[in-house]
Amino acid sequence: MSSSPTPPSDPTTLNRLYGRAKGHKLRAGQQALVDDFLPQVAVPEGPLDARTLFGDDRPLEFEIGFGAGEHLAYQAGLHPDHGFIGCEPFVNGVVGALMHIRDEGLSNVRIHMGDALDALSRLPDGSLDRVYLLHPDPWPKARHAKRRMMNPGPLDMIAAKLKPGGEFRFGTDHPIYCRWAMMQMDKRRDFIWQAKNAQDFLVRPDDWPQTRYERKARTVFGHDVWYFRYIRV
Repeated sequence: MSSSPTPPSDPTTLNRLYGRAKGHKLRAGQQALVDDFLPQVAVPEGPLDARTLFGDDRPLEFEIGFGAGEHLAYQAGLHPDHGFIGCEPFVNGVVGALMHIRDEGLSNVRIHMGDALDALSRLPDGSLDRVYLLHPDPWPKARHAKRRMMNPGPLDMIAAKLKPGGEFRFGTDHPIYCRWAMMQMDKRRDFIWQAKNAQDFLVRPDDWPQTRYERKARTVFGHDVWYFRYIRV
């Protein structure tokens, strides 16, 4: 395992925050969570590893863009002996995750309110057991394709930070992004797609919970949802 973080191969991926970082105004209790509780579970500055974050050498999992934190909290509850790093630039989503952490007593979660690639770049190479990228912004217009997380620069970094045999999970309900992601991953030789037949990426795995976003995509918008699992080689 390398002890020095690997920078992304594409320097344009270093500044990836697009659009607003805040939606509706926070209520007093929500603002208190950000002011008082977030500092207790925030990812610190500087180099990161399991011991720095959790005080021991436990396995690490990393979620890019956790939305309201439902999936992050589920996985943290399912694997209490693992450490989870969740990254989300939008304060309203961070508030949702903080509520899960507080209400479910999750001591194995750390939050980075900002660009996921910043936190990811500060981890040692080969240090992660699993990385999640679930329903990222598809940036459907062709001129915005370079903003998608499923691009060579971010994927190079994800590959570097995963252990050999580590798992990368990607999910989307957007057909343009689905095709784009499959095209990007098909070019790579450092991941093996785990699908053996169509059902393997059309049916949600048992340990992949349905979030409110995914439920809305299915029931309100009538979208299909695709589930991709890749192993780092």
